[in-house]
Amino acid sequence: MTEAATIGGNSPATHTPPADEMPPIAPRLLTDLLDHAVSAHGAWPAIDFMGRRWTYAEIGDLVQRAARGLQDLGVVKGTRVGLCLPNTPYYVICYFAVLRIGGVVVNFNPLYTEREMAHQVEDSGCEVMIATDLALSLPKIEPLVGGKDGKGCLKRVIVCPFADVLPAFKRRAFQLFKRGDIAHEPNDLRYARFANLIARDAPLDPVERSPGDLAVLQYTGGTTGVPKGAMLTHANLAANSAQMIAHVGHMPEQQERTLGVLPLFHVFALTTVLNYSVDTAAEMILLPRFEMKSFLATARRTKPTQFFGVPTLYTALNGQQLHGEFDNVRVCISGGAPLPLEVRRAFEERTGVRVVEGYGLSEASPIIACNPLEGLVKDNSCGPAFPGTALEIRDPAAPHRVCRQGEKGEVCARGPQVMKGYWNRPDESEKTFIFGALRTGDIGYLDEDGYLFLVDRIKDVILCGGYNVYPRVIEEALYEHPMVAEAAVIGIPDTYRGQSPKAFVVLQPGDLLDQETLMGFLRERLNKIELPSVIEFRDTLPKTMVGKLSKKELAAEEAARRGDGPPA
Repeated sequence: MTEAATIGGNSPATHTPPADEMPPIAPRLLTDLLDHAVSAHGAWPAIDFMGRRWTYAEIGDLVQRAARGLQDLGVVKGTRVGLCLPNTPYYVICYFAVLRIGGVVVNFNPLYTEREMAHQVEDSGCEVMIATDLALSLPKIEPLVGGKDGKGCLKRVIVCPFADVLPAFKRRAFQLFKRGDIAHEPNDLRYARFANLIARDAPLDPVERSPGDLAVLQYTGGTTGVPKGAMLTHANLAANSAQMIAHVGHMPEQQERTLGVLPLFHVFALTTVLNYSVDTAAEMILLPRFEMKSFLATARRTKPTQFFGVPTLYTALNGQQLHGEFDNVRVCISGGAPLPLEVRRAFEERTGVRVVEGYGLSEASPIIACNPLEGLVKDNSCGPAFPGTALEIRDPAAPHRVCRQGEKGEVCARGPQVMKGYWNRPDESEKTFIFGALRTGDIGYLDEDGYLFLVDRIKDVILCGGYNVYPRVIEEALYEHPMVAEAAVIGIPDTYRGQSPKAFVVLQPGDLLDQETLMGFLRERLNKIELPSVIEFRDTLPKTMVGKLSKKELAAEEAARRGDGPPA
């Protein structure tokens, strides 16, 4: 397709890595990743869960059995199957089992409210839900089951007992001391246990599959508007795993060990902790949630070589006494949100481990840029384009125009990892692409070396007296103060300027700081327009399940204070 675009100047802000950096990516089925790991390294450990381990051969057998069980329940090619699971062996097994028979995985956050779950079940047309027996999620699923008193479109629920995948001692302790955390499913034929799902060892009914088939419906976070399902194919997700391998480079002789505390239902963990680990036959060290004491103990016990985290996780670790937990880590990547420079520097100084920042979004499986593990890392940059990916910067007001090098505009991307579109939203899909490139909704620029620098979200930009003010610039300045642990900036109404920035700040434990002192610090780093009109100190800031700072709650609180609407 010929692109009818106006190029701004002689140096358009586009970057594609040289062709010799990576050969064309051959489309693959996601189950090919597992099949290769099982055939080549079946005896290698695949999962360590709270001290209990499974080999790749064992996981391969369980996937086959679970796939047979799903077919017996009526799952066919195209059936949407929800996974409402924390990081457990259940997730890995059921993910590949659904894909093995042509089903489509729909990821659910177990902490969703009933309303959020209902929306996603209805929007996706999900017919089967697989969930643990934990009280935090199972009771919210019951009203979504069709038939009898239920009015939802779910036909079946597969219940996975959490205690059954724990080591023997921890299983007994959980059943004894955590009985209140367990929800008992109804005595109802619409419910089945995981043990029943894997009971039959029989060949699968043949299913014709293609790498271009839909594999996962990954719902966006819904920070603006109603969450939408990004349609990610087998080829999309497998390509991002192949790009990860090319980015990481040479592989050592010994097996890698990936510490997986990020939830697998989040697209960053889905690619890095699950697909990439299986693609390289790495051992996945899974934790069901982040709890600092357990996390550090697991790291000391397992000696991981790979770690993928979000900025708030690195911030939390910077406040801990570490004792060699990261001594064996050679691959350390931050994603999911911008990584403040001071947080990165502090982590590297404390651990001696280099952490590089990457960038992506659900619609791109998700990674489209990342700093190199070896070589030049530029401060406050998320690196050059990922292998096999092309980045371009376009004028938000006139998207047909590609911006000049160094000029700020909307980041757009092309590559084999880019989604097909949004589920059942053709209008939204059309608006998300420009001349075939994915529009990210983020403002940034490319420098002379092709490194991407993000400025902010288009919808987060604060309009102050006709000037664009980017919250990230203010947040970066706040993080430079040694007493600031976390910071978030939003726009609030201003009778004179239209909008002005307001900063929310969490201080390091035990530190005291007043607004006047912090404002004096910022005046040396920001211009007058960028200075916050208000700084509010808080004990905590709202976060998503993945640990990203969430501004929509702060904006909703401000609106409620002004009487513009109810708090979220």
